[in-house]
Amino acid sequence: MTGFQPPLFGRRMVAGMPLSAPDSATRAERPSGPRVRTEPAAASLPLPILADLRAICLERLDPAAVAVMAPERLRADMERLISEIATERRIQLNSREQRVLAEELVFDMLGLGPLEPLLDDEAISEIMVNGPERVFIETRGRLIASGVRFRDTAHLVAVCQRIASAVGRRIDESNPMTDARLRDGSRVNIVFPPLALDGPYLTIRKFGRQIIDFERLLAFGSLSAPVARVLRIAAQARLNIIVSGGTGAGKTTLLNALSQLIDSGERVITIEDAAELQLQQPHVVRLETRPANLEGGGEIAQRELMRNALRMRPDRIIIGECRGQEAFDMLQAMNTGHDGSMSTVHANTTRDALTRIENMVQMGNMALPLHAIRTQIVGAIDLIIQVQRQRDGGRRIVQVTEICGMDGDVVTLNDIFRFELQGEGADGRLIGRYAVSRMPPAFLRRLACFGLEREWHGALEQAAGEC
Repeated sequence: MTGFQPPLFGRRMVAGMPLSAPDSATRAERPSGPRVRTEPAAASLPLPILADLRAICLERLDPAAVAVMAPERLRADMERLISEIATERRIQLNSREQRVLAEELVFDMLGLGPLEPLLDDEAISEIMVNGPERVFIETRGRLIASGVRFRDTAHLVAVCQRIASAVGRRIDESNPMTDARLRDGSRVNIVFPPLALDGPYLTIRKFGRQIIDFERLLAFGSLSAPVARVLRIAAQARLNIIVSGGTGAGKTTLLNALSQLIDSGERVITIEDAAELQLQQPHVVRLETRPANLEGGGEIAQRELMRNALRMRPDRIIIGECRGQEAFDMLQAMNTGHDGSMSTVHANTTRDALTRIENMVQMGNMALPLHAIRTQIVGAIDLIIQVQRQRDGGRRIVQVTEICGMDGDVVTLNDIFRFELQGEGADGRLIGRYAVSRMPPAFLRRLACFGLEREWHGALEQAAGEC
């Protein structure tokens, strides 16, 4: 049979996965066909028999042939091999059980094992693995148990190591935490024992296959039409924007939507820990940090990438997430001609976002007076957009705040939009409206330079009329 040969003794295996097989499959390469069930394949068979079947199948595989086979061809050959082995061993397997077991083995060799059906489900936005037997998913903003499980801890360890090695990172007891990404851009965090007390922990923030723009955000109820119109104007006027929010609130999604309004003639440089931004412009330079090597050297942090980006003739700089000393360099860039730059921070309100930026600047510039830091912030940042994941599972923009200036040592803010909760619908969805401030913004002159002043006032008038 093409692709199979007699057992290869001494061939290296990791938890049933050939090391010579591809690191992972892209969405297009993933095996198609019926989705596997969440319970183990051929659940009516005793686990030892299933384990023996898997082991014998893997022993008869030629890693070199597997590495170049198409997933569909490999799955068909796997089904035939399983049928042959079952006949030899007089194991009763029906065609459905053979197909499911073959798919599981293909997923193990070319993908992420039992997680593959979850990755293919567009309704799932996040996958959380708390050890081999507890896998949770987020769907439509709510967490539920998936019923998916790994065979054992070694199986989960192998999947985690495959993810990390695919992007040149390592995960083991000496380096028990790492961030990585899948080939489709999904963000991954892995924690190993001894830090993880119940086995390896794996969290996957899935990368949306569909590009999210303002039209889709409006359909989701994440903002109103006037808010979308104002944000479009802000991006077109090259305002410097910070998107603030908690984990999973939709910061990166909103940043992607805003970035679609960047002119195609601009050179955009992105800086991220794990690349996940979906920019559609033709001239995008993507930079990604690098962790330390086995000897503890070679680390490239966001701050170093930020400084290098300034030498690359950027029109705009987009930092996926500002979380440390690079905040100072970000403010410097925004203050030195790189208008229209954007970033995200973790904070609960727009005022808290300013405090977070102040603290991050002080991490790398302890001698810098607080007044000087705040002056830099006022000169650099035009808008802060606060996004929030609310109790009904919806992700909404709850504040659009302008930085007006300084009153003594205090930064003055103006909430252009603030979401006010009014109640709850029969379907459990929260109902609210946006309070609007029609005070002329501090960046009015910038709007006038781009011919957008009248459109800005029209958007605020429209918003006030809807209240």
